[in-house]
Amino acid sequence: MASKVIHAIYTDDDILLQAVKQVRAGRYHIAEIYTPFPVHGLDKAMGLEPTRLAITSFLYGLVGLAVAIVMMNYMMIEDWPQDIGGKPSFSFLSNLPAFVPIIFELTVFFAAHLMVITFYMRSKLWPFKEAENPDVRTTDDHFLMEIDVEDHDVNQLSKFLYDTGALEINLIDNK
Repeated sequence: MASKVIHAIYTDDDILLQAVKQVRAGRYHIAEIYTPFPVHGLDKAMGLEPTRLAITSFLYGLVGLAVAIVMMNYMMIEDWPQDIGGKPSFSFLSNLPAFVPIIFELTVFFAAHLMVITFYMRSKLWPFKEAENPDVRTTDDHFLMEIDVEDHDVNQLSKFLYDTGALEINLIDNK
């Protein structure tokens, strides 16, 4: 993490989106952007890679499918087979149509719940965690772009950011 960052505050999402493109074209490093609502296209403008959470969701669904099949086979075929409605209990495949709703529900259950847990762990959103929002106005109607100063001239960078439409610029010393 850089020791000094600049917080540039914007009031419009379209101006912010254009500013992000200009800042990236100027070869400055955007550390983070805080917005009161999701801004469509901001991830592509920042050059972020696509998320791989969909792949994990599919894998979690496969885990749920496997758990459902093993659970249904054990409970209904091996452990305590019963004749319910004249259906034979000697084979999993012959009872598969009756098991489909339970298999589907457990697949969705595992995928959904494990995805939420993965998202919170990946985002480092622990219970009782303090908010990392640097400016309370970003929860209402302002947008904040955090740029690493590194070896750049602060005055030149500030002028550049004002030219992109920034309303306010603050130099912050991280410790």
